[in-house]
Amino acid sequence: MAKQERAIRTRRAIVEAAGAVFDEHGYTSTTIAMVLERAQVTKGALYFHFASKEALAQAVLNEQVPFGAVPPQPCKLQEIVDMTFVVACRLLDNALLRGSVRLAVDQETPSGVDHGEPFRQWARALTELLELAGERGELLPTVKPAETVGLLVGTFTGVQLMSRALTDRADLGDRLSVMWAHILPSIAVPGLLPGLDARADRGARVLASLERREAS
Repeated sequence: MAKQERAIRTRRAIVEAAGAVFDEHGYTSTTIAMVLERAQVTKGALYFHFASKEALAQAVLNEQVPFGAVPPQPCKLQEIVDMTFVVACRLLDNALLRGSVRLAVDQETPSGVDHGEPFRQWARALTELLELAGERGELLPTVKPAETVGLLVGTFTGVQLMSRALTDRADLGDRLSVMWAHILPSIAVPGLLPGLDARADRGARVLASLERREAS
């Protein structure tokens, strides 16, 4: 059991270190030596968990979606809004998430790394929530969940890339608030709109609530 726990901790340390290095340098410029130095593990320990740099990059990519976890909400549209703001908030200081996001849009990532997988994972998770929102009467009858989710994931990707380029994501919350101000009226039933919270600081407030739950 102790060996298993050490192996889990070691793997996590490697993935987190890799995320930070990929974020700082991109896929092509990142080397295994950089990751080893950041993680403070041996080459043998790294290759025990990951056979190659490609496998390591894939592991970092696969970590992305769990960072969108939020408390369940009675209104599923609010839950979707919360997920976007929580990811935006975590992008400010979480190196693993930042590395995963950079790999997902890095055009130099080789074909052996499936950098489309996070987009598919987001699409599945959000489509499920949006379909549930439809069943609960939250959506306009014209909404097609899969199409709306495709637009949402693509728009969020573009917004965060622009925010990263212009302000190192300092204004990402504000940009997301504007994004939702345009999207929500086109998908939500009018009576729901006044109660939906898409203010720029929504992510910080949701994360604070999560921390209080974990501490109690």
